[in-house]
Amino acid sequence: MNPTLSILLFLPIVASFPSYILLSRSRTAGIWFTLSVVMAELLLAVYVFYFVYTGFNGLGQSGLGQYALTEQYSWVSVGAFGVSYLVGVDGLSSPLVLATALLTVFAMVGSRRLIHKSEPAYYALILLFEGAIMGVFLSLNLVLFYFFWDLVMIPMFFLIGIWGGDRRKYAAMKFMIFIFTGSMILLLALMAAYMGVTPTTFDIPSLAGKIPASIQYLPLLASFIGFGIKLPVFPLHSWLPDAYTQAPAPVAVLLAGVQSAMGGYGLIRISIGLFPQASHQWAWAFMAVGIVTMFYGAGVAILSKNLRSMFAYTSLAGMGFVVFGSFATVASGSIIGMQGAILEMFVHAFTAGSLFMLAGYIQSGLGTTDISLMNGLRSVVPRMGTLLVFACIGAMALPPFGSFVAEVLVIVGGIHATPYAAVAVLVPVMIGGYMLWMIKRAVLSPASARASGTDLHVVDAAVFALYLVPLIIMMFFSILVLGPAAPVVQHLLQLVSH
Repeated sequence: MNPTLSILLFLPIVASFPSYILLSRSRTAGIWFTLSVVMAELLLAVYVFYFVYTGFNGLGQSGLGQYALTEQYSWVSVGAFGVSYLVGVDGLSSPLVLATALLTVFAMVGSRRLIHKSEPAYYALILLFEGAIMGVFLSLNLVLFYFFWDLVMIPMFFLIGIWGGDRRKYAAMKFMIFIFTGSMILLLALMAAYMGVTPTTFDIPSLAGKIPASIQYLPLLASFIGFGIKLPVFPLHSWLPDAYTQAPAPVAVLLAGVQSAMGGYGLIRISIGLFPQASHQWAWAFMAVGIVTMFYGAGVAILSKNLRSMFAYTSLAGMGFVVFGSFATVASGSIIGMQGAILEMFVHAFTAGSLFMLAGYIQSGLGTTDISLMNGLRSVVPRMGTLLVFACIGAMALPPFGSFVAEVLVIVGGIHATPYAAVAVLVPVMIGGYMLWMIKRAVLSPASARASGTDLHVVDAAVFALYLVPLIIMMFFSILVLGPAAPVVQHLLQLVSH
């Protein structure tokens, strides 16, 4: 068996300890070692993404309802009870693996400028977080999936609680309580899936399409709550504004860009994949949750006075698109909505990541992210001002960024389910309205006489511009994600129709 996925999963976890030791002795050597690890992860992720894409074109192994680069070993065996180490990748997980690897590299580079205390522990926890996230996206066994699902929250709790803002301890505790509660509820759904088939199994490919429809409804609801808290969706989102605004900027990049995608991934892989008939019956209710989340996020962002708060609720609206598009496909039978949701998760990683990293640079350079205190960025800090405009264009889902394609697909997919879904087009209008107001207020307004700040170094500005490259690529080559996603969605629709 090809060990690529195991290396991808365990490399950052194993490297976290030597990273801590090296950083404790030499900052330069430790940072270079850590950066080399995340770059190696990126190369592996690119290989996996390419392998799945070529498989979609008939050159590899992936296809309808199939996984590529699978590995399976016996893990726990006690009588009839068995748990296997089973990993694999397909058109749903491969773009999220690539987004995770890319964002971790960007977060590492940004951390050099923004993180200055307890660096050995910080970089070790970032590596542990990356490995745990990879475990979630690659696991095809429910026990293995749940192990990494819970592991993710441990480094994130410390990253917020130690390196966050003034209210970091409160934000970290609130984050932990919400996420852990959701995990316990999710565990009930996973146990119900295990007990719902004979012979019992935890392997996701063996469970898909085998759980009787009559026992799917409560597990579906439990899994939706568990994944909905992680996304998050309204009204399960109240941890979000505290965590997103208190986390240090590089951590907020991973929190909004990658961890939120875990919830969307879980909804598609497990909630819809294991409970398809119940998902079809309740699709309208979940579509409603998605569209309410979209409008709520955009509506609260309009009222936000702080840049990071505005970006946090914009991210919430983006996750509403994921839920809405996924269940629109289940309701209508058209693959467009869920394909758009998968693309939305990929591009959201870079739109949200760019916004939060830039907010961190602005906080460092100006000493504030209060919009009322920001003016004349184009003359005070011209590089920051220019990049803020481009990042906001990406969040507004305007060409030439791939977020435009993703949101159009989700809205069209929703209209396939019901013409009333056309109301969703107002959400990008709302986001565009308050983003333009913020740009006018903070970037294009005249600078005050006492306005001052430290602009981004040209190297950091060039590195930051790389956030926008995947968004531009997805505008013109969205087939890279949409193509391999199509067999995944078609397989799920087959399960729904049975």
